[in-house]
Amino acid sequence: MTGNTMKKMLVTGATGQIGSELTIALRKKYGRDNIIAVGHRKKPSEALLNSGPFEFVDLADKESAEKIVNKYDIDTIYHLAAVLSATGEQNPQLAWDINMGSLYNILEIAREHQLTRVFWPSSIAVFGPTAPRKNTPQETILLPRTMYGVSKVAGELLCNYYFIRFGLDVRGVRYPGIISSETLPGGGTTDYAVEIFYEAIKHKRYTCFVREDTVLPMMHMPDCIKATIDLMEADPAKVKRHDSYNVAGMSFSAGELAAEIKKYIPDFKCEYKPDFRQAIADSWPMSIDDSVARKDWGWKPDYDLAAMTKDMIEKLSKKLA
Repeated sequence: MTGNTMKKMLVTGATGQIGSELTIALRKKYGRDNIIAVGHRKKPSEALLNSGPFEFVDLADKESAEKIVNKYDIDTIYHLAAVLSATGEQNPQLAWDINMGSLYNILEIAREHQLTRVFWPSSIAVFGPTAPRKNTPQETILLPRTMYGVSKVAGELLCNYYFIRFGLDVRGVRYPGIISSETLPGGGTTDYAVEIFYEAIKHKRYTCFVREDTVLPMMHMPDCIKATIDLMEADPAKVKRHDSYNVAGMSFSAGELAAEIKKYIPDFKCEYKPDFRQAIADSWPMSIDDSVARKDWGWKPDYDLAAMTKDMIEKLSKKLA
């Protein structure tokens, strides 16, 4: 696909933690003018604005979203706009309205305009305390206890329905906690795994909002981008699931992360003062079985705890210098 035959792609939630980096990665791969970034309220970064087209759109309003699809002749949508877990517990009604309303509008637009493909991310938040917490399988009981998790379970079912009923090629992965040096996360339960690096480099101390022994599945941003694009580029014959695939990067405790950072910043001190997010973390998996994604479309992460920590310290030391 070269020149004018290149498909146009839309990224919603493009100012968020994942969207901001995914947009730039897609532009490097497919060309700046072929990737249209969409945000709602948050001002986009200079890097995002300078790398290609950007539009403000309220995805709760189907007509305004449809206008952008028509204006740019969109063929594929990466729909990342969402209210995350911790923020969602402060205002569950808003979380449901935004997460489900925007997904429903995007799926309907894709169906009506016969778009080729939609990506929609699920999350480890779909699992609740009744699911096995270690090596959580692809198929297990989904009984989450956060509104974010509830909206992600409903979203998985809806995406799968649109594939079965309308033949819409919807694909998704269940993201673990995402660690990134570019854009700060926006109100999730795993935010401590990013905040700790900033505070360690700037102040050599951090107060963590989960216990030292809290273990959660995490993924470094380059692996998150890779999983997303690899799945979207996979041969349709290899994509057997249209709810969402488990994908894993690494699992570690908050204390193990602090210890890894101390190797680079020996006088770093971490205190632990759990807040309401501890209960959310305790209801989530500690590790994920992603053997189905590995088998179906060849998923494999590049980063473990040591490699991720080294990369984060190097990038953030430069950025914060």
